[in-house]
Amino acid sequence: MANVSVFVLTYNEEANIAACLGSLAGFSDDVVVVDSYSTDGTLRLCHAAGVRIFQHRFVNHAMQCNWALDTIDFRHDWILRMDSDEILPNKLKDELDALTRSLGTDVTGIYLNRRHYFMNRWLRHGGHYPHHILRMWRNGAGRFENKTEEHFVLKHGRAVKARNDFLEDNRNNDLGFWLRKHAELADGEVNDTRGLTRNAEDDLPPALFGEKVQRTRWLKVNIYQRSPLFLRALLLFVYRYIVRLGFLDGMPGFIFHVNQAFWYRFFVDARIWEIRSGWRQVRKDYSNI
Repeated sequence: MANVSVFVLTYNEEANIAACLGSLAGFSDDVVVVDSYSTDGTLRLCHAAGVRIFQHRFVNHAMQCNWALDTIDFRHDWILRMDSDEILPNKLKDELDALTRSLGTDVTGIYLNRRHYFMNRWLRHGGHYPHHILRMWRNGAGRFENKTEEHFVLKHGRAVKARNDFLEDNRNNDLGFWLRKHAELADGEVNDTRGLTRNAEDDLPPALFGEKVQRTRWLKVNIYQRSPLFLRALLLFVYRYIVRLGFLDGMPGFIFHVNQAFWYRFFVDARIWEIRSGWRQVRKDYSNI
């Protein structure tokens, strides 16, 4: 077993959780599920897998993760955070086991590269891959920033990159689920946008020449957020689908990029316009009709 504790966030993940926990078998003897009061068969499958289970009301991913870090007594020095629709392949398990046994104490984090599957298609293009995320760290090395697109922020030490990929493959992810999920994310995105240029102490700083998540945030703050509402959704689609070759991922890639730009990003812009316009506070005079 690796010197790693793992925690997994769940809410009604019956379609995904068995594959996720199964991929952790033989890797960690301290797998923890943080559940948001699931009403399907998620907890039954978690009990069957023999993992530790905690329940806590969900507000957002960052607060849920920080609650886990503050509350749970993890047994090992290293902590890996996973979502219930993610899988840890054997090559990556072997690599992480070796890394945790050999890294010096100056290394406090490990970036993992996500391979995202959508409608059974690996999205290799459109700027979607490679995508390194700081998903593993030494216990006490940092916290999650409180944003919709939350990231773990190291407070000390440095991070290295693992060579092998982890997989995201959401079996709940039909288009209805995708639209409902992103409708919920939109309000958080709007709130982030309205204060995005102010870096709180726990936020990951934007950096044009930093890691990909920092570079993406720099482009978002300095270019995307300063572009005209609605037009920027169109430009994002052109950039990802044409310039970054998203069209090479076939029909799943087309569906993903159209929805990401013309549904989600357009909807966020519509919500921003709605707030700025204040139309709900003004009632027209209908007396002449």
